[in-house]
Formats: sequence, structure tokens, C-alpha cells
Amino acid sequence: METHITKRALAAHLAGERRQGRTVGFVPTMGALHEGHVSLMRRARAENDVVVASIFVNPLQFGPTEDFTRYPRDLEGDAHRAAEAGVDLLFSPGVEEMYPAGTIATRVELGPIGETGEGRWRPGFFSGVATVCLKLFHVVPADRVYFGQKDAQQLAVIRRIVADLDIPVDVVGCPTVREPDGLALSSRNAYLDPQARRTASAFPRALFAARDAVAAGEGSAAGVRWVVEAHLEREPALRLQYVDVFDPVSFAPRERIEGRAILAGAAFVGGTRLIDNVEVASQIGSHVPEQKEMAAG
Repeated sequence: METHITKRALAAHLAGERRQGRTVGFVPTMGALHEGHVSLMRRARAENDVVVASIFVNPLQFGPTEDFTRYPRDLEGDAHRAAEAGVDLLFSPGVEEMYPAGTIATRVELGPIGETGEGRWRPGFFSGVATVCLKLFHVVPADRVYFGQKDAQQLAVIRRIVADLDIPVDVVGCPTVREPDGLALSSRNAYLDPQARRTASAFPRALFAARDAVAAGEGSAAGVRWVVEAHLEREPALRLQYVDVFDPVSFAPRERIEGRAILAGAAFVGGTRLIDNVEVASQIGSHVPEQKEMAAG
């Protein structure tokens, strides 16, 4: 595996690969790699001639109360994991390489898809995601780019900018990778001590219970929220920030579940914020259990 820290060096290498007609798969990350990232790299390895991964902690994604400097970083360990997963080229630029002026005046404006769900609680977050990804898609002219379903709204945002801005790349969504107890793998899990780690597993269990309720006939977002909240009442050390049902493409909130939808939310365990989601599916006109409707109302 070769590592590049400048856009020019990476572009020169990829130009040679392109001249030979080789396909390129790209996995953008912020580092602190775990098995979820590795699964994306392995998928890219299976589907492309050349695999590129980037490691860049993007300051545009951090709000004024979020600690950019605290985000976990382990470039040496990340490089080892990427190489084992079959990555050919690792791009690990510094902030000064990606933003030579220290910041960037041009931002991607997303509209409603960036203002619901996570966007409501983290204003400007998805604009930062979309802006850096648009830059990276130009730096790495890939055939396919790989993102995890664990960040379902981010995946929807990337698909939207690729479609709206006619970016010639296929966006491949990959399944969420979970621990045996259901907790979705995340770089921020490193912040959890053993007790907090045990508490955190209640969040996916509550989402799974709500998914089962939908499969059994629950058809209202209010009823689904009630199921999640009822399960989390047993875990006072876990504080639910939000949970709601969203359209899988537009991420507009839904009051009724008809067909496929995404149940997504965020919760705090101590000072660590966790996000997670599951896909839910119901038949049109599903029966809504009376007890849950009353409790939700």
C-alpha cells in the first residue's frame, strides 16, 4: 500500500491507473478505523481493480461545542488495518492540504435533507460532510464510492448530491456492522468505559424492538417512538436525544409507516453521543395497536 499526503501526488498516481483502464473504488473515512470501515474496504476490494481510502478528520463537520481535537486518531494503526483490508492507496492529507486558506468559503447547500434528523441537532453538519465529500470525489475520480448504512442520513445526503450535481460515481451502501450485543461499531465507542459500554447496548435493542413492532403491525411513528422510549426507561444512564421515522430517500419525517422507512435516533451515554438506525417495513394500512396509540398520545 502506498500513502499520499498531497492531492497532486495522488492525482498523478490515479491518472496512470486510469490510462490503463482500471476501475477505482473509494472509501472516505475520518480514521479511527474499525471493522465497519474494514468491511467497506473489503467490499471495494472485491469490486474494483484499485482501492483508495482516505483518512481526514474534517473540521467542517464539528460544531462549536464539539471537540475536533478530541476525535480519536491513530494513523499508524489505521494504515495497518487498511493495508490488511486490501487498500492500494491511502490518502491522509492534513487540514492545510485540504483547506490551504485554513477554511473554505464555498459550501454545499443541501436544503431540507440536511435539516431533519441529525441536521436538526447539528446545524451545518451535513453541509460540512457534503462539502468535503465533493472535494474528495474530485481528488479521487472513482467508479464507486462506499458508505455504511450505519450513517443512513449521511448516505442519503451523498446520494442526493451525486444525483443533483451529476457526479459520475456509483454510491454503494453497505450494511451496518454490529457487536454481538447489537451495538453499531463507531469510532466514538472508544470513549465508553466498560459500564457505559454495557449501557449503550440498550439503544440498539430498543430500535430492534420497535422494528419488530412495525413488522407485527405498528403503523404510526408515534407508536414506534413509544416502543423505543418504553424500552429505554429501564436504562436511566442512557438519555435519548431523539428518535423518529424517516423516508429512506428524502429523510423527511413520516407520521405513518407505509412500505420501507428508516427509524433513526441519537442517545447519550455519559458525554458520548451515539447514533443508530434500522430499516423498518410495513404493509400499507397496517393495524396500529390501541394501547400504544393511547400511550403515545
